[in-house]
Amino acid sequence: MKVKAPVAVGDVIEIEVTGHGHNGSGVGKYHGFTVFTPLVIPGEVVQVRINQVKKTFAQAELLTVVEECNERVAPPCPIFESCGGCQLQHMAYEVQLLMKGQQVVDSFKRIGGLDHLHIEPVIGMKNPWRYRNKAQVPVGLRNGKWVAGFYEAGTHEIVDMETCLIQDPQNDHMIATIKQLAAECHIPPYNERTGEGILRHVMVRHGFKTDETMVVLVTTHNDFPGKKKWLRKIQETLPSLTSLIQNVNARKTNVILGKKNDLIAGNEVIVDQIGAVQFKISPHSFYQVNPVQTEVLYDQVRQFAELTGAETVIDAYCGIGTIGIYLAAQAKAVYGVEIVEAAVQDAIENARLNQMRHVHFTVGAAEKVMPQWVREGIKPDVIILDPPRKGCDQALLSASVSMQPDRIVYVSCNPATLARDAKFLAEAGYEIKKVQPVDMFPHTGHVECVVLFSRMEK
Repeated sequence: MKVKAPVAVGDVIEIEVTGHGHNGSGVGKYHGFTVFTPLVIPGEVVQVRINQVKKTFAQAELLTVVEECNERVAPPCPIFESCGGCQLQHMAYEVQLLMKGQQVVDSFKRIGGLDHLHIEPVIGMKNPWRYRNKAQVPVGLRNGKWVAGFYEAGTHEIVDMETCLIQDPQNDHMIATIKQLAAECHIPPYNERTGEGILRHVMVRHGFKTDETMVVLVTTHNDFPGKKKWLRKIQETLPSLTSLIQNVNARKTNVILGKKNDLIAGNEVIVDQIGAVQFKISPHSFYQVNPVQTEVLYDQVRQFAELTGAETVIDAYCGIGTIGIYLAAQAKAVYGVEIVEAAVQDAIENARLNQMRHVHFTVGAAEKVMPQWVREGIKPDVIILDPPRKGCDQALLSASVSMQPDRIVYVSCNPATLARDAKFLAEAGYEIKKVQPVDMFPHTGHVECVVLFSRMEK
């Protein structure tokens, strides 16, 4: 029997916030019907306006906090409530960590059916600000004025950003300078609705350890009026740039980077360091955006892998090889597999950069490559899984289990898909030994986890 929702778009209601959703929104009930609202804290009573109604839940916007929670703080960012970059600045940092830990507990219980696990407290940051080494922001016009910043939550309206409190200050400076010079040189910003204009995005990547900086200018065309003057002014104004690259993306798409990169000045890559290991980073490279917590995360992976120097390690979803190379000094051999060919080329170069001849990388789907390795006599002691948010393909999980490693270490950026895959591995004979959440993205709704699975004796 179909039940009619007790709310409609535009209704103003009062609810008590009892929990948190996966994206940092608060959860409450109205006549038994679930309502999600951003910018609230469990324990508060709030007045909200319904702006979307689905079959089983509604989305609302906060109007008034009727009963405020003691954990509410004044967000230090002046554009926090309109910008979609952060979701939790209204919440004391210690409470953010508790909320993220509960999100992991709830996911394992609700999705994985694993409700008796001990999950460690979330490892947070001593200073949870200015941690991002990468900024990629759209540019445009708003009321005739140049703007650059993150999108307003739930929209494609750009919120102009002078400074971002979770970005490296170097990134702020680069974006502000390039926006100003583009306006001076009359480079038209891209209009997403019409497809007209030239400058779409500005990407900045900064090496925290090396202080090397890359700027990528994403444009709709390779050549355009004012280009030479604009690029010359950028180089004159920002002489410390390690790399200046133009990326051309002419498609009507939400994907930021196109396939074509043209080196304007400096080097094609920048170099940064995690622990004692160096990595070359190109415009398309996946590289963790929080270098301080990346070292914490990778140290957890290394601890869970229990390497003595005698182990063979497989790094599935290896990307540019960061985890595999980070572990390699304590392993006999590392084999990485990744479906993106450009990433594998970067991984091979990174292994060469660190003089690691016992690290090998292959292009392909892991679930197909790994059985081939078995036929070649490669027997892993440890498998590292670090999939995207959608989690692992079941074929890859099956291939991992069939190789019978002693340990599987799973790195996840999505507790829901992690819990789903954990259930599969548990049913396939791998016991969950440790779960360690790490806060890689303070003031946002995201949390990373490292999980150790150990093969049970039959």
